Formats: sequence, C-alpha cells, structure tokens
Amino acid sequence: MGTGTLLLVVSVVLAAGGVAAALVRAGRREARAERSRLAEQARVQALRSMEAMWRLGDREFEEYVAELCRRDGCTQVRRVGGANDLGADVTGLLPDGRRLVVQCKRYAKHRTVGSPDLQRFNGTVRQEHGADVPLFVASCTFTGPARAFAARHGLVLVDVDLLGFWVGGTPLTALLDLDIGRSGTHRRLGPDHD
Repeated sequence: MGTGTLLLVVSVVLAAGGVAAALVRAGRREARAERSRLAEQARVQALRSMEAMWRLGDREFEEYVAELCRRDGCTQVRRVGGANDLGADVTGLLPDGRRLVVQCKRYAKHRTVGSPDLQRFNGTVRQEHGADVPLFVASCTFTGPARAFAARHGLVLVDVDLLGFWVGGTPLTALLDLDIGRSGTHRRLGPDHD
C-alpha cells in the first residue's frame, strides 16, 4: 500500500470517527431533551390527576392515601384519623417492615402547611405511634420553615408535586428518600376560579 493510499485510509478513518462522535453527541442531546420533555409531561399529567384530589373531603383524602399505601405494597394499612387521633391519619407497615405513620392535610391548593403543623406531628408520631417512618402528606406546599423543621427532625414530606407523582404511579418507597428541600417547585398554586 502506497503512502498516498495510507493517508487516504487514515483520513477516511479519522473523518468517520469525527462523524461518529458528532452523531453520539447529537444523540445524547436528543436523549436529554426527550428526558426533559417526558419529565415535564409527567409533571403536568400528575397535576391534572390531582384535580379530583382537591374535591375530596378530609376523610376521603385519608382513605385515598391509605389506598396508595396499599397499592405500593404496604401491609396492615388502616385509616385511623379522626378526633383525638394524635396526628396519625393512616398507619401501616412498609414492604420492608418499618412502621409508617401518616398525617394527611387536604388543604386548598393555594394554601401552605407551616412549621406548627409539623411540630405537632413530630411531638406524637414516634412516642405515641411508634413510627419508624413519619410521613406528612399535603395537597399543597410546605413553607420554608416547615421544610427546614422536617429536615432537622427526619420527617418525610410529600407535597402537592410529589403527591401528584405518587398518584400517577411513582411508588411510595421511591419518594421516601427524596430531599423535600430540593424537590418540587415550592410555589403555591393559585386558587380555582370556577
């Protein structure tokens, strides 16, 4: 093989490598864009499914949360909320056997849950109910001080954004380890104007 032919082969190989690298980069960009598009689509779909949630009564909301727990493999799930419930609306065992105690707040979407609600829950959830996993589920957002309190005391928060994903099929166990301080939009939703 002559020098000219060898240079031609090397040039073709280098050009093909450059084209392949460009295609790989373009493919990665497309994959990132598609993941972003799918995540946004899932977020919008989850919020749409929440519309029915805001029409439920408090007791119905607690029953619905209990049903979500059952769907995700929790056992011995009971709705126990009511007068003098000491902060426990739903109790059960996670699939790994840890005791789950849930406080549910079905507030209008434009409201927030503040630190005092979490302080009351924290005061009873472990001592009175023996929770391994204290879970506070709200149909709205949590205030900054409430999120900070939850982080300091090991409370798991599921706000309107995460609740939408849970309702949409994301398993509870996937939500338990999320950092609520960095999840969701933290923006209050506007009230309905029907």
